[in-house]
Amino acid sequence: MKKYLLLMILLFSALDVYAQTVGGSLMLGYPQGDFRANVDRMGFGLQVQGTFWSPSKERPFSIGFEGGYLVYGMTNETREWSDFPGIYLKLNRTNSVANLHLLMQVSPFQGDVRPYVEGLFGGAYIWTTSEVKNENGDHYIASSTNYDDFTWNYGGGAGILIKLTDNLEKVSTLFLDLKARYLFGTEANYLTEESVFVNSLGKTIFQPRKSKTDFFTFHIGVVAYLDL
Repeated sequence: MKKYLLLMILLFSALDVYAQTVGGSLMLGYPQGDFRANVDRMGFGLQVQGTFWSPSKERPFSIGFEGGYLVYGMTNETREWSDFPGIYLKLNRTNSVANLHLLMQVSPFQGDVRPYVEGLFGGAYIWTTSEVKNENGDHYIASSTNYDDFTWNYGGGAGILIKLTDNLEKVSTLFLDLKARYLFGTEANYLTEESVFVNSLGKTIFQPRKSKTDFFTFHIGVVAYLDL
């Protein structure tokens, strides 16, 4: 996970220097195919992106990078501390997936409303962490990564940019960004809310699931065309 975060920081630091467009969105994710058979719930998260030049009439395509973080499952429990009877702890377990993609975008139209299509290729890190706090949840005690895996994914999407305003400081145009994507993920091992349980001896058992990791996502956010 640390290597993944370092790579994201380096790439988006480069975009901060060289990008001509930057954007971000709130994201809803819906597992598809075999993944949905194990995770039948909606996920939520954030997505950021940047391209190295702004699409124009002369050059209607652009390339860049995008990354996202999505929570596809969460469990909150209160348990008695086995070594100290009468003392209770709060356990929060989170199932997450983070992806990083090469982004290729085609936006052939100019004006206040700009439809576009895009393609993505990259990888995703899928993992489950558990965090323990005191009963009130205001003091951190410990955390651990219970399980993790890596998967390749690719896909595409379509969206529409709607002009909000222009001529802001360092921003030539600010757009509302509405889009949908479908990502095809290779097989991965992962945990779900149902694959973690406590046996009769009080021991926590992890039973990973395995499947392809396809997602359909819907985004609402903003994109800024920078004035550099």
